[in-house]
Amino acid sequence: MIPVCKPWLPGNEKKYVDEALDTNWISSAGKFIDQFESGFAEFCGSKFGVSCSSGLGALHLATAALGLKKGDEVIVPTFTMAATINAIIFTGATPVFVDADKETWCMDAGKIIEKITKNTKAIMVVHVYGHMCDMDTIMEIAKDKGLKVIEDAAEAHGAELNGKKAGSIGDIGCFSFYANKIFTTGEGGMCVTNDSELADEMKKLRNHAFEVPRFIHKKVGFNYRLTNIQAAIGVAQVENAEKLVSARRSLGERYGKALKGLPLILPVELKGYKNVYWMYGVVLDDSVSKSKEEVMSELKEKGVDTRSFFIPMHKQPVYVDKTVENAPDCSGEYSIAEWLGEKGFYLPSSSDLTDEEIQKVAEALKQVLE
Repeated sequence: MIPVCKPWLPGNEKKYVDEALDTNWISSAGKFIDQFESGFAEFCGSKFGVSCSSGLGALHLATAALGLKKGDEVIVPTFTMAATINAIIFTGATPVFVDADKETWCMDAGKIIEKITKNTKAIMVVHVYGHMCDMDTIMEIAKDKGLKVIEDAAEAHGAELNGKKAGSIGDIGCFSFYANKIFTTGEGGMCVTNDSELADEMKKLRNHAFEVPRFIHKKVGFNYRLTNIQAAIGVAQVENAEKLVSARRSLGERYGKALKGLPLILPVELKGYKNVYWMYGVVLDDSVSKSKEEVMSELKEKGVDTRSFFIPMHKQPVYVDKTVENAPDCSGEYSIAEWLGEKGFYLPSSSDLTDEEIQKVAEALKQVLE
C-alpha cells in the first residue's frame, strides 16, 4: 500500500531531539523554541513567529489577538476544514461563508464583497492544497473596508504569490505542523506577523495570559505552548526548507505528466503563483460514470491510499443544526464547493514519493477509470 502521506525527516531531527532530551529541556522553554520561531518567520518573510501546539491553536490565537467577539462577522470559505470555522466560533464571532473558485479551489475573491456587512471585522482566507488565494484582490478589499486578514496557510508552507510567501501578506499567517504537512513537528503550529504588538499578545495568550507578577491575569488565556522537543524537529525542518518545498513541487510536476490525458481535472498553477502541492488533488471529470467513492475503493484494492476532499462546511451537521449560538448561516448556494466535495480526492503525496510509486498510482488510476 502506498500511504496517502507520511512525514519526511531528512536532516538533523533526531540529533536535535536527542540534544533536547540530554539537556532536559523538554517542555515549553529551551533554545529550540526561539530558533524555530525566528527561523520559520524568516523563511516566510515575516518579522515575528509565535509557536503553538497546533494549527487550530494558531488560528485561535490569531482570532483572539485581533479581538474578535460576539456580534462580529468573519468572511471565510466553506471549502475548508472545521478548524478554520471553529477558531472563529471560539471567539463568539460568526463565520460567513464564501464559495470556492473553480480553478484554484480557494476562496472566490470575487464573491467576498457581497458578503460584507456592517458587522464584518475580518477575512480569513485558506490557501487550499498548496495554491494561494487571490491575495491582491483580497487585500484591496480589506484595505478599502478596514478589515483584518488572517491567512490559514496550514497547507501552503512555501507557496508564493508574486514572490511573497503564504502567511506573510495578511495581518497574521497561521500554519500547522501536523505529520502530513510540508514542514512537520508531529503536532504543532505557528503564527507569523510583522506587527510586534500582535506577536506579543499571541505569546501572552498562548501561556494562560500571565502578567507580571506571574499569577495575575487580566485576560482569559490558553495553554497552546509548543514543546522544545517539537521545536527541535522544527529547527531541523527549517534547515531543509527549500528541499522540503522542492520535493512537493517535484511531486506536482511528476504527477502532472503521469496523469495527462486521464479524465481528471488536475491542480493548476496560475501565473505569478507558486503551488507547493501539499496534497496532489484531482477532480473526476463529468465523463466518469463511477462515483468518487467507487474510484477510491478500487484504488485501495490496487494498493493506492487516497483521501476525500473536504466536505464543505455549510453541509456539516454541527453548523446546520445550530448547535452553537453563533453558528454560520448554511442556507446559501455554494455550487463549486459542493462539486469539489463530491468529485475531488487526493492521491499519495509524501515528499519522498518515488517515480516508481507515481507510475503505480497513475497506472492504477488509468485501470480504474477505464
